[in-house]
Amino acid sequence: MGDGLQVALLIAELGRCFGFLTLPDMKFLFVHQNFPGQYLHLVQHLRDEGHEVVFITQHGSSVSGIRLLEYLPLPQNSSLDRYMGEIETNVMNGLAVARLCEGLKRDGFVPDIVIGHCGWGEVIFVKDVWPSAPLLGYFEFFYRATGSDLDFDNEFPTSPDDVLRLRVRNTTNLLSLDAADWGQTPTQWQRDQYPERYRDQISVIHEGIDTERVRPEASARLWLQGGISLSRDDEVVTYSARNLEPYRGFHILMRALPRILSERQNARVLIVGSDGVSYGRRPPDTATWRQYMMRELGGSIDMSRVHFVGKLPYEQYLAVLQLSSVHVYLTYPFVLSWSLLEAMAAGCLVIGSRTPPVEEVMIDGKNGLLVDFFDVEGLADRVCSVLADRAANSAIREAARKVVVSQFDLKSACLPAHLALIRRLTGTASPPRRSRAERGRNKAEALVPVR
Repeated sequence: MGDGLQVALLIAELGRCFGFLTLPDMKFLFVHQNFPGQYLHLVQHLRDEGHEVVFITQHGSSVSGIRLLEYLPLPQNSSLDRYMGEIETNVMNGLAVARLCEGLKRDGFVPDIVIGHCGWGEVIFVKDVWPSAPLLGYFEFFYRATGSDLDFDNEFPTSPDDVLRLRVRNTTNLLSLDAADWGQTPTQWQRDQYPERYRDQISVIHEGIDTERVRPEASARLWLQGGISLSRDDEVVTYSARNLEPYRGFHILMRALPRILSERQNARVLIVGSDGVSYGRRPPDTATWRQYMMRELGGSIDMSRVHFVGKLPYEQYLAVLQLSSVHVYLTYPFVLSWSLLEAMAAGCLVIGSRTPPVEEVMIDGKNGLLVDFFDVEGLADRVCSVLADRAANSAIREAARKVVVSQFDLKSACLPAHLALIRRLTGTASPPRRSRAERGRNKAEALVPVR
Protein backbone atom coordinates (compact mmCIF):
# COMPACT_ATOMS: atom_id res chain seq x y z
CA MET A 1 0.00 0.00 0.00
CA GLY A 2 1.34 3.44 -0.92
CA ASP A 3 2.14 6.13 1.69
CA GLY A 4 -0.63 8.36 0.31
CA LEU A 5 -3.28 5.68 0.75
CA GLN A 6 -2.02 4.89 4.27
CA VAL A 7 -2.41 8.56 5.20
CA ALA A 8 -5.89 8.66 3.65
CA LEU A 9 -6.96 5.60 5.62
CA LEU A 10 -5.55 7.09 8.83
CA ILE A 11 -7.52 10.30 8.21
CA ALA A 12 -10.64 8.28 7.58
CA GLU A 13 -10.18 6.31 10.80
CA LEU A 14 -9.67 9.50 12.83
CA GLY A 15 -12.82 10.90 11.24
CA ARG A 16 -14.84 7.89 12.34
CA CYS A 17 -13.44 8.16 15.87
CA PHE A 18 -13.85 11.90 16.36
CA GLY A 19 -16.67 12.79 13.98
CA PHE A 20 -15.00 15.67 12.15
CA LEU A 21 -15.83 14.59 8.60
CA THR A 22 -19.21 16.32 8.33
CA LEU A 23 -18.85 19.48 6.27
CA PRO A 24 -20.61 22.78 6.97
CA ASP A 25 -23.08 23.94 4.32
CA MET A 26 -20.95 24.72 1.29
CA LYS A 27 -21.12 25.53 -2.40
CA PHE A 28 -19.35 23.06 -4.69
CA LEU A 29 -18.46 23.48 -8.33
CA PHE A 30 -17.45 20.31 -10.20
CA VAL A 31 -16.05 20.21 -13.72
CA HIS A 32 -15.84 17.05 -15.85
CA GLN A 33 -16.78 16.68 -19.50
CA ASN A 34 -18.74 13.45 -18.82
CA PHE A 35 -21.09 13.87 -15.84
CA PRO A 36 -20.53 12.49 -13.18
CA GLY A 37 -17.16 11.00 -14.20
CA GLN A 38 -14.97 10.02 -11.27
CA TYR A 39 -17.15 12.07 -8.90
CA LEU A 40 -20.16 9.76 -8.78
CA HIS A 41 -20.01 8.91 -5.09
CA LEU A 42 -18.69 12.27 -3.87
CA VAL A 43 -21.33 14.30 -5.73
CA GLN A 44 -24.12 12.00 -4.57
CA HIS A 45 -22.97 12.28 -0.95
CA LEU A 46 -22.70 16.08 -1.06
CA ARG A 47 -26.12 16.39 -2.68
CA ASP A 48 -27.68 14.10 -0.08
CA GLU A 49 -26.05 16.13 2.71
CA GLY A 50 -27.80 19.24 1.41
CA HIS A 51 -24.87 21.14 -0.07
CA GLU A 52 -25.29 23.32 -3.16
CA VAL A 53 -23.72 21.42 -6.04
CA VAL A 54 -23.15 22.86 -9.53
CA PHE A 55 -21.66 20.61 -12.19
CA ILE A 56 -20.23 21.87 -15.50
CA THR A 57 -20.06 19.23 -18.22
CA GLN A 58 -20.35 18.54 -21.93
CA HIS A 59 -22.58 15.51 -21.53
CA GLY A 60 -25.08 14.81 -18.76
CA SER A 61 -28.66 14.08 -17.81
CA SER A 62 -30.65 16.21 -15.39
CA VAL A 63 -30.55 14.94 -11.79
CA SER A 64 -32.60 16.31 -8.90
CA GLY A 65 -30.59 18.35 -6.44
CA ILE A 66 -27.70 19.09 -8.81
CA ARG A 67 -27.53 22.12 -11.07
CA LEU A 68 -26.12 20.87 -14.36
CA LEU A 69 -24.59 23.33 -16.83
CA GLU A 70 -23.58 22.04 -20.25
CA TYR A 71 -21.01 23.75 -22.43
CA LEU A 72 -19.88 23.45 -26.02
CA PRO A 73 -16.18 24.08 -26.72
CA LEU A 74 -15.64 27.40 -28.42
CA PRO A 75 -14.83 26.94 -32.11
CA GLN A 76 -11.19 26.81 -33.15
CA ASN A 77 -9.92 29.82 -34.99
CA SER A 78 -6.91 28.17 -36.57
CA SER A 79 -6.24 24.98 -38.50
CA LEU A 80 -5.54 21.84 -36.52
CA ASP A 81 -2.35 19.88 -37.04
CA ARG A 82 -1.01 16.62 -35.69
CA TYR A 83 0.75 18.30 -32.76
CA MET A 84 -1.57 21.06 -31.63
CA GLY A 85 -5.04 19.70 -32.39
CA GLU A 86 -5.64 18.23 -28.93
CA ILE A 87 -4.14 21.26 -27.19
CA GLU A 88 -6.38 23.62 -29.16
CA THR A 89 -9.41 21.52 -28.26
CA ASN A 90 -8.47 21.56 -24.57
CA VAL A 91 -7.96 25.33 -24.58
CA MET A 92 -11.37 25.73 -26.22
CA ASN A 93 -12.86 23.52 -23.48
CA GLY A 94 -11.20 25.68 -20.83
CA LEU A 95 -12.43 28.91 -22.38
CA ALA A 96 -15.99 27.60 -22.67
CA VAL A 97 -15.97 26.56 -19.00
CA ALA A 98 -14.52 29.94 -18.02
CA ARG A 99 -17.43 31.68 -19.79
CA LEU A 100 -19.92 29.60 -17.79
CA CYS A 101 -18.03 30.40 -14.59
CA GLU A 102 -18.18 34.10 -15.38
CA GLY A 103 -21.96 33.75 -15.75
CA LEU A 104 -22.21 31.98 -12.40
CA LYS A 105 -20.13 34.75 -10.83
CA ARG A 106 -22.45 37.44 -12.24
CA ASP A 107 -25.37 35.51 -10.71
CA GLY A 108 -23.69 35.70 -7.30
CA PHE A 109 -22.44 32.12 -7.13
CA VAL A 110 -19.07 31.86 -5.40
CA PRO A 111 -17.87 28.27 -4.87
CA ASP A 112 -16.20 27.29 -1.62
CA ILE A 113 -14.14 24.85 -3.70
CA VAL A 114 -13.85 23.82 -7.35
CA ILE A 115 -13.20 20.15 -8.09
CA GLY A 116 -12.49 19.00 -11.62
CA HIS A 117 -10.76 16.60 -13.97
CA CYS A 118 -7.58 18.03 -15.47
CA GLY A 119 -7.33 15.89 -18.58
CA TRP A 120 -9.30 18.00 -21.06
CA GLY A 121 -8.35 21.55 -20.19
CA GLU A 122 -11.66 22.38 -18.55
CA VAL A 123 -10.24 23.81 -15.30
CA ILE A 124 -7.15 25.67 -16.51
CA PHE A 125 -8.88 29.09 -16.41
CA VAL A 126 -11.15 28.60 -13.39
CA LYS A 127 -8.74 30.35 -11.00
CA ASP A 128 -8.79 33.38 -13.28
CA VAL A 129 -12.50 33.72 -12.50
CA TRP A 130 -12.33 32.91 -8.76
CA PRO A 131 -8.71 33.45 -7.62
CA SER A 132 -9.56 32.74 -3.98
CA ALA A 133 -11.51 29.52 -4.49
CA PRO A 134 -9.30 26.45 -3.93
CA LEU A 135 -9.05 24.19 -6.97
CA LEU A 136 -8.73 20.45 -6.39
CA GLY A 137 -7.65 18.77 -9.63
CA TYR A 138 -8.12 15.14 -10.61
CA PHE A 139 -4.84 14.06 -12.16
CA GLU A 140 -5.50 10.79 -13.93
CA PHE A 141 -2.46 10.13 -16.06
CA PHE A 142 0.84 11.74 -17.08
CA TYR A 143 2.10 10.42 -20.41
CA ARG A 144 5.60 8.98 -20.68
CA ALA A 145 7.52 7.80 -23.72
CA THR A 146 9.12 4.85 -21.92
CA GLY A 147 8.14 2.53 -19.08
CA SER A 148 4.43 3.10 -19.50
CA ASP A 149 1.71 2.42 -22.07
CA LEU A 150 3.32 3.89 -25.18
CA ASP A 151 6.22 1.43 -25.56
CA PHE A 152 4.59 -1.56 -23.87
CA ASP A 153 3.11 -3.59 -26.72
CA ASN A 154 5.57 -4.31 -29.53
CA GLU A 155 2.73 -5.66 -31.67
CA PHE A 156 1.65 -2.06 -32.18
CA PRO A 157 4.98 -0.16 -32.35
CA THR A 158 5.24 3.57 -31.96
CA SER A 159 6.93 5.98 -34.31
CA PRO A 160 9.47 8.67 -33.36
CA ASP A 161 6.73 11.21 -34.08
CA ASP A 162 4.50 9.60 -31.40
CA VAL A 163 7.14 10.37 -28.80
CA LEU A 164 7.33 14.02 -29.84
CA ARG A 165 3.55 14.43 -29.84
CA LEU A 166 3.37 12.86 -26.38
CA ARG A 167 5.48 15.63 -24.90
CA VAL A 168 3.12 18.20 -26.37
CA ARG A 169 0.14 16.20 -25.10
CA ASN A 170 1.31 16.73 -21.52
CA THR A 171 0.87 20.49 -21.96
CA THR A 172 -2.63 20.31 -20.48
CA ASN A 173 -1.34 18.27 -17.55
CA LEU A 174 1.39 20.81 -16.84
CA LEU A 175 -0.94 23.80 -17.16
CA SER A 176 -3.33 22.11 -14.74
CA LEU A 177 -0.58 21.31 -12.24
CA ASP A 178 0.26 25.01 -12.19
CA ALA A 179 -3.40 26.09 -11.94
CA ALA A 180 -4.55 23.69 -9.20
CA ASP A 181 -4.01 24.24 -5.48
CA TRP A 182 -3.85 20.51 -4.86
CA GLY A 183 -4.26 17.26 -6.74
CA GLN A 184 -5.92 13.88 -6.29
CA THR A 185 -5.35 10.60 -8.11
CA PRO A 186 -6.71 7.11 -7.44
CA THR A 187 -3.54 4.97 -7.20
CA GLN A 188 0.07 5.29 -6.12
CA TRP A 189 1.33 4.15 -9.53
CA GLN A 190 -0.69 6.82 -11.31
CA ARG A 191 0.71 9.47 -8.98
CA ASP A 192 4.25 8.23 -9.64
CA GLN A 193 3.86 8.88 -13.37
CA TYR A 194 3.84 12.62 -12.63
CA PRO A 195 7.14 14.51 -12.37
CA GLU A 196 8.64 14.01 -8.93
CA ARG A 197 8.54 17.70 -8.04
CA TYR A 198 4.70 17.63 -8.16
CA ARG A 199 4.00 14.34 -6.35
CA ASP A 200 3.94 15.79 -2.83
CA GLN A 201 0.96 17.93 -3.90
CA ILE A 202 -1.13 15.02 -5.19
CA SER A 203 -3.08 12.91 -2.68
CA VAL A 204 -3.72 9.24 -3.45
CA ILE A 205 -7.44 8.72 -2.83
CA HIS A 206 -9.51 6.28 -4.86
CA GLU A 207 -13.08 7.14 -5.87
CA GLY A 208 -14.24 4.18 -3.79
CA ILE A 209 -16.19 0.97 -4.29
CA ASP A 210 -19.60 0.56 -2.69
CA THR A 211 -18.86 -2.85 -1.17
CA GLU A 212 -22.34 -3.07 0.34
CA ARG A 213 -23.72 -3.12 -3.19
CA VAL A 214 -20.82 -4.86 -4.92
CA ARG A 215 -20.57 -8.13 -3.02
CA PRO A 216 -20.78 -11.89 -3.57
CA GLU A 217 -24.26 -13.22 -4.29
CA ALA A 218 -24.76 -16.98 -4.50
CA SER A 219 -28.13 -16.64 -6.24
CA ALA A 220 -26.85 -14.41 -9.08
CA ARG A 221 -28.22 -15.39 -12.48
CA LEU A 222 -28.03 -13.92 -15.97
CA TRP A 223 -30.35 -14.64 -18.89
CA LEU A 224 -28.91 -14.41 -22.40
CA GLN A 225 -30.61 -14.16 -25.75
CA GLY A 226 -31.87 -17.51 -26.91
CA GLY A 227 -33.09 -18.53 -23.46
CA ILE A 228 -29.68 -19.44 -22.00
CA SER A 229 -29.49 -18.93 -18.23
CA LEU A 230 -26.19 -18.85 -16.31
CA SER A 231 -25.52 -19.13 -12.59
CA ARG A 232 -22.64 -19.95 -10.25
CA ASP A 233 -23.24 -23.64 -11.00
CA ASP A 234 -21.95 -23.09 -14.54
CA GLU A 235 -18.37 -22.73 -15.78
CA VAL A 236 -18.22 -19.06 -16.75
CA VAL A 237 -15.15 -17.10 -17.83
CA THR A 238 -15.79 -13.35 -17.59
CA TYR A 239 -14.06 -10.29 -19.01
CA SER A 240 -15.11 -6.64 -18.76
CA ALA A 241 -13.83 -3.39 -20.24
CA ARG A 242 -15.46 -0.14 -21.31
CA ASN A 243 -14.34 -0.92 -24.86
CA LEU A 244 -12.82 -4.09 -26.28
CA GLU A 245 -9.30 -3.00 -27.21
CA PRO A 246 -5.60 -3.91 -26.77
CA TYR A 247 -5.03 -1.48 -23.87
CA ARG A 248 -7.22 -3.82 -21.78
CA GLY A 249 -5.73 -6.99 -23.25
CA PHE A 250 -8.69 -7.94 -25.42
CA HIS A 251 -6.40 -9.37 -28.11
CA ILE A 252 -4.63 -11.56 -25.55
CA LEU A 253 -7.89 -12.93 -24.14
CA MET A 254 -9.21 -13.76 -27.59
CA ARG A 255 -6.04 -15.68 -28.49
CA ALA A 256 -6.38 -17.75 -25.32
CA LEU A 257 -10.01 -18.73 -25.98
CA PRO A 258 -9.49 -21.51 -28.55
CA ARG A 259 -7.52 -23.60 -26.07
CA ILE A 260 -9.74 -22.72 -23.09
CA LEU A 261 -12.90 -23.71 -24.94
CA SER A 262 -11.26 -26.86 -26.31
CA GLU A 263 -10.11 -28.11 -22.90
CA ARG A 264 -13.20 -26.99 -20.97
CA GLN A 265 -16.09 -28.33 -23.01
CA ASN A 266 -18.75 -26.90 -20.67
CA ALA A 267 -17.25 -23.43 -20.30
CA ARG A 268 -18.94 -20.29 -21.57
CA VAL A 269 -17.34 -16.88 -21.96
CA LEU A 270 -19.10 -13.59 -21.13
CA ILE A 271 -17.42 -10.52 -22.63
CA VAL A 272 -18.76 -7.18 -21.39
CA GLY A 273 -17.85 -4.02 -23.30
CA SER A 274 -18.55 -1.87 -26.32
CA ASP A 275 -16.81 -1.85 -29.69
CA GLY A 276 -15.44 1.67 -29.56
CA VAL A 277 -11.93 2.83 -28.69
CA SER A 278 -11.29 4.48 -25.33
CA TYR A 279 -7.50 4.34 -25.41
CA GLY A 280 -4.87 3.92 -28.06
CA ARG A 281 -5.29 3.55 -31.79
CA ARG A 282 -8.06 2.18 -33.94
CA PRO A 283 -7.54 -1.22 -35.58
CA PRO A 284 -6.02 -1.39 -39.06
CA ASP A 285 -8.33 -2.38 -41.90
CA THR A 286 -11.37 -3.12 -39.71
CA ALA A 287 -13.97 -1.04 -37.91
CA THR A 288 -13.53 -2.65 -34.48
CA TRP A 289 -10.98 -4.67 -32.54
CA ARG A 290 -13.55 -7.45 -32.24
CA GLN A 291 -13.69 -7.72 -36.04
CA TYR A 292 -9.89 -7.55 -36.16
CA MET A 293 -9.52 -10.50 -33.78
CA MET A 294 -12.28 -12.56 -35.37
CA ARG A 295 -10.56 -12.18 -38.73
CA GLU A 296 -7.28 -13.34 -37.18
CA LEU A 297 -8.75 -16.32 -35.34
CA GLY A 298 -11.09 -17.44 -38.10
CA GLY A 299 -13.08 -20.52 -37.11
CA SER A 300 -10.86 -21.55 -34.20
CA ILE A 301 -13.35 -20.31 -31.57
CA ASP A 302 -16.63 -22.03 -30.76
CA MET A 303 -18.76 -18.90 -30.99
CA SER A 304 -21.82 -20.71 -29.64
CA ARG A 305 -20.15 -20.48 -26.23
CA VAL A 306 -18.73 -16.96 -26.48
CA HIS A 307 -21.23 -14.22 -25.66
CA PHE A 308 -20.48 -10.57 -26.46
CA VAL A 309 -23.09 -8.82 -24.29
CA GLY A 310 -22.06 -5.21 -24.96
CA LYS A 311 -22.53 -2.56 -22.31
CA LEU A 312 -24.89 -3.80 -19.60
CA PRO A 313 -27.07 -2.04 -17.02
CA TYR A 314 -25.19 -1.95 -13.76
CA GLU A 315 -27.19 -4.63 -11.96
CA GLN A 316 -26.71 -7.05 -14.85
CA TYR A 317 -23.02 -6.21 -14.92
CA LEU A 318 -22.83 -7.05 -11.20
CA ALA A 319 -24.58 -10.35 -11.87
CA VAL A 320 -21.86 -11.20 -14.40
CA LEU A 321 -19.21 -10.69 -11.72
CA GLN A 322 -21.18 -12.54 -9.05
CA LEU A 323 -21.66 -15.69 -11.14
CA SER A 324 -18.13 -15.65 -12.56
CA SER A 325 -16.02 -18.79 -12.17
CA VAL A 326 -12.88 -16.92 -13.22
CA HIS A 327 -12.51 -13.28 -14.24
CA VAL A 328 -9.77 -12.07 -16.59
CA TYR A 329 -8.39 -8.55 -16.17
CA LEU A 330 -5.51 -7.47 -18.39
CA THR A 331 -4.15 -3.97 -18.83
CA TYR A 332 -1.19 -2.07 -20.23
CA PRO A 333 0.71 0.00 -17.64
CA PHE A 334 -2.08 2.55 -17.60
CA VAL A 335 -5.03 3.80 -15.55
CA LEU A 336 -6.42 1.10 -13.25
CA SER A 337 -10.02 0.18 -14.13
CA TRP A 338 -12.77 0.34 -11.54
CA SER A 339 -13.86 -3.06 -12.88
CA LEU A 340 -10.86 -4.81 -11.31
CA LEU A 341 -11.77 -3.63 -7.82
CA GLU A 342 -15.45 -4.32 -8.47
CA ALA A 343 -14.59 -7.87 -9.53
CA MET A 344 -12.51 -8.39 -6.38
CA ALA A 345 -15.28 -6.91 -4.20
CA ALA A 346 -17.78 -9.29 -5.82
CA GLY A 347 -15.60 -12.23 -4.77
CA CYS A 348 -14.23 -13.08 -8.21
CA LEU A 349 -11.18 -15.24 -8.72
CA VAL A 350 -9.27 -12.71 -10.82
CA ILE A 351 -6.47 -13.61 -13.20
CA GLY A 352 -4.70 -10.31 -13.80
CA SER A 353 -1.76 -9.09 -15.82
CA ARG A 354 1.57 -8.71 -14.09
CA THR A 355 1.67 -4.98 -14.78
CA PRO A 356 2.29 -2.22 -12.19
CA PRO A 357 -1.31 -0.94 -11.81
CA VAL A 358 -2.55 -4.47 -11.08
CA GLU A 359 0.37 -5.37 -8.83
CA GLU A 360 -0.50 -2.41 -6.61
CA VAL A 361 -3.67 -4.20 -5.46
CA MET A 362 -3.10 -7.90 -6.29
CA ILE A 363 -0.53 -10.36 -4.92
CA ASP A 364 -0.12 -13.57 -6.88
CA GLY A 365 -1.56 -16.53 -5.00
CA LYS A 366 -2.88 -14.35 -2.15
CA ASN A 367 -5.80 -12.32 -3.48
CA GLY A 368 -5.61 -13.19 -7.17
CA LEU A 369 -3.48 -14.86 -9.80
CA LEU A 370 -1.03 -13.01 -12.04
CA VAL A 371 0.24 -13.80 -15.53
CA ASP A 372 2.54 -12.04 -17.92
CA PHE A 373 0.39 -9.76 -20.09
CA PHE A 374 1.59 -11.32 -23.36
CA ASP A 375 1.63 -14.97 -22.21
CA VAL A 376 -1.36 -16.41 -24.07
CA GLU A 377 -0.56 -20.00 -23.09
CA GLY A 378 0.06 -19.01 -19.48
CA LEU A 379 -3.32 -17.29 -19.34
CA ALA A 380 -5.04 -20.35 -20.83
CA ASP A 381 -3.21 -22.60 -18.35
CA ARG A 382 -4.41 -20.63 -15.35
CA VAL A 383 -7.99 -20.28 -16.56
CA CYS A 384 -8.25 -24.02 -17.22
CA SER A 385 -6.65 -24.84 -13.87
CA VAL A 386 -9.14 -22.68 -11.99
CA LEU A 387 -12.09 -24.16 -13.87
CA ALA A 388 -10.87 -27.69 -13.14
CA ASP A 389 -11.10 -27.11 -9.36
CA ARG A 390 -13.20 -24.03 -8.60
CA ALA A 391 -13.52 -24.80 -4.88
CA ALA A 392 -9.74 -24.74 -4.40
CA ASN A 393 -9.55 -20.93 -4.66
CA SER A 394 -12.16 -19.88 -2.11
CA ALA A 395 -9.51 -18.37 0.17
CA ILE A 396 -8.16 -16.21 -2.68
CA ARG A 397 -11.67 -14.97 -3.47
CA GLU A 398 -12.24 -14.03 0.19
CA ALA A 399 -8.88 -12.28 0.39
CA ALA A 400 -9.66 -10.30 -2.76
CA ARG A 401 -12.83 -8.90 -1.23
CA LYS A 402 -11.08 -8.13 2.07
CA VAL A 403 -8.49 -5.98 0.28
CA VAL A 404 -11.19 -3.86 -1.36
CA VAL A 405 -13.25 -3.59 1.83
CA SER A 406 -10.23 -2.54 3.91
CA GLN A 407 -8.53 -0.16 1.46
CA PHE A 408 -11.06 0.97 -1.17
CA ASP A 409 -14.45 0.88 0.53
CA LEU A 410 -16.49 3.95 -0.32
CA LYS A 411 -18.03 4.68 3.06
CA SER A 412 -15.27 3.67 5.46
CA ALA A 413 -12.15 4.74 3.57
CA CYS A 414 -12.41 6.73 0.35
CA LEU A 415 -15.30 9.13 0.96
CA PRO A 416 -14.03 10.13 4.44
CA ALA A 417 -10.57 10.73 2.96
CA HIS A 418 -12.08 12.89 0.19
CA LEU A 419 -14.05 14.95 2.71
CA ALA A 420 -11.02 15.35 4.95
CA LEU A 421 -9.03 16.69 1.99
CA ILE A 422 -11.83 19.12 1.12
CA ARG A 423 -11.89 20.28 4.74
CA ARG A 424 -8.15 20.90 4.69
CA LEU A 425 -8.26 22.86 1.41
CA THR A 426 -11.23 25.00 2.47
CA GLY A 427 -10.11 25.46 6.07
CA THR A 428 -13.58 24.57 7.36
CA ALA A 429 -14.51 23.34 10.82
CA SER A 430 -16.99 20.57 11.46
CA PRO A 431 -20.53 21.61 12.44
CA PRO A 432 -22.80 19.45 14.57
CA ARG A 433 -24.13 16.53 12.58
CA ARG A 434 -27.62 17.02 11.17
CA SER A 435 -30.29 14.47 11.86
CA ARG A 436 -30.95 11.63 9.43
CA ALA A 437 -34.25 13.29 8.46
CA GLU A 438 -32.52 16.60 7.70
CA ARG A 439 -29.84 14.86 5.64
CA GLY A 440 -32.46 12.90 3.73
CA ARG A 441 -34.54 15.85 2.58
CA ASN A 442 -32.54 16.27 -0.61
CA LYS A 443 -32.11 12.62 -1.50
CA ALA A 444 -33.10 11.88 -5.08
CA GLU A 445 -32.49 9.26 -7.69
CA ALA A 446 -29.16 7.47 -7.64
CA LEU A 447 -26.58 8.56 -10.18
CA VAL A 448 -25.54 6.00 -12.76
CA PRO A 449 -21.96 4.72 -12.32
CA VAL A 450 -19.68 4.83 -15.33
CA ARG A 451 -16.97 2.19 -15.36
